[in-house]
Amino acid sequence: MSVLLSDVVSGSAVGLRGRLWQLTAAELRAAAIEASAEILRLEAVRVAVVDELSMRPDDQVIASRGVGCWLAANTMLQVRDGKKIAALGAALRPFPAVAARFDGEDCSFEHAVLIVAFCESPPKGMPDEALPRCIDLLLAAASGVEATTTKVRNVIATLERVFESDEIPPAEDVDRNELRIASTLNGRVVVRGDFDALTGEMLLSALSNLTMPTPAPDGTPDSRSAAKRTADGFTELIRRYLDCAKTGTDGGQRPHVNVHINARDLAEHRDCAGTPAAPDGGAAVSDLDVGHMPWLGPLSVSQTRLLGCDCFLSTVLLDDHGAPLDAKPGKRLVSAEQRVALIARDKGCAFPGCACVPAWTDAHHIRHWANGGPTVMNNLVLLCRSHHRLMHRKSGFVGKWEIRIGADNKPWFIPPPSIDPRQHPRPANTTFKT
Repeated sequence: MSVLLSDVVSGSAVGLRGRLWQLTAAELRAAAIEASAEILRLEAVRVAVVDELSMRPDDQVIASRGVGCWLAANTMLQVRDGKKIAALGAALRPFPAVAARFDGEDCSFEHAVLIVAFCESPPKGMPDEALPRCIDLLLAAASGVEATTTKVRNVIATLERVFESDEIPPAEDVDRNELRIASTLNGRVVVRGDFDALTGEMLLSALSNLTMPTPAPDGTPDSRSAAKRTADGFTELIRRYLDCAKTGTDGGQRPHVNVHINARDLAEHRDCAGTPAAPDGGAAVSDLDVGHMPWLGPLSVSQTRLLGCDCFLSTVLLDDHGAPLDAKPGKRLVSAEQRVALIARDKGCAFPGCACVPAWTDAHHIRHWANGGPTVMNNLVLLCRSHHRLMHRKSGFVGKWEIRIGADNKPWFIPPPSIDPRQHPRPANTTFKT
């Protein structure tokens, strides 16, 4: 019995696995995308139906102590999941813009929950008239296939720091810091901690180069889990500290805390706190007056200024698009100054959709040095090791990605025809705008 692409999503999955071999790879990809879109549509339908039922409950719903419990009792959902569905439906009512985007299948369930939670409990320093613009920023971060929970949370964290109040943000409240170290019955030690963002940034920066996957001498990939590598790195960090605080290098630099902020925002005034505007009329999250840490994201201006009182200050000259200008281009290896500038521009691996932090990236020559490519900003881009290998045509990969520096002096990625027949340029991972 043959299988048609149109039947894969609309039909039953019973016996489907044994027939999928008849589809091409392109058809399988299309089916996966179509199934994912159908799930988004049905989730929106379920939330709307459950919400309407919650406003017009019948005897069955009343007897189940709420529509969430009724839904769980009549489906394979857990009670907590049924209550989450009911809660989202009720939370969307006061925010029609969020509801419309969710109903239009352009915002996932999880992202809608995050956005309405922010809208229900906005920062205390935020005026009421700023909420619609904040919703626009959050919806832009949550829309499209490039949306990630990390991106949505980063916008929320940024907005919380833009609208500073007299109260210390939870992420910067050092009085909440806790670290518990206890021995177990079998002689092991359990460590559990809760730290402010700056302490967490210092810890992650110190652990960075100690927790990277390390292949075996024969090239076998590192088989350790992320948790195991972190534990091994923490052990090595303690050993180095006890051995006269010997430190290695992290992305070409000694481990330290990096905070990026515009010079005008570092000044001791709040005149710059007005709503910024991007050249196309939209607001750019990266332009809001907050500091930015590579590991943990936004940092309030007040905390950044506190750090600025006693720090090593590196100045990076930017053009009108916010792209760093060149420094010392005359050699093959990227200089420390150029790497600082690349981090300021790319903020990690620039490949679309990659979340790799700056410390785990290489500086890639867009036009190879051996082919006459200079070591200048417009010929350099930060890539993680995996995407760096991909740019040098990874073994077995059909086609080749290209990188070009656009009119905004930032990298753009052009996929091979096997991925996008029209080869539409895709912006770097750090050029998100509303």
